[in-house]
Amino acid sequence: MMSMSLRASRSIFARASRQQVPVARTFLTSAVRRADPVQDLYLKELKAFKPTPLKAGDADAHVQNELSAYQSQEVEVEGQAAAGEAAPVEESWFEEDEEEVAAAH
Repeated sequence: MMSMSLRASRSIFARASRQQVPVARTFLTSAVRRADPVQDLYLKELKAFKPTPLKAGDADAHVQNELSAYQSQEVEVEGQAAAGEAAPVEESWFEEDEEEVAAAH
């Protein structure tokens, strides 16, 4: 009985060794087949994207617009009130109370 089971296991082992099972290939192909559909859509859209070509005049126009906006701004000076606002009250954080000064002397 034991010899029969050994012969059977040998024949199974021999058949299995003759069959070449591509374990790594199956793993890699199955991983490729499970691609992320969002990633596929992103890559498709990325490949189809055609940026609009920039002209030399576009940059000049943009700079001119920014320059005119800068020149039309009102000058703000710290400590001065803007038109229509009340003058800011200036506080001194380093003043000591008169009582504390008199008590110290």
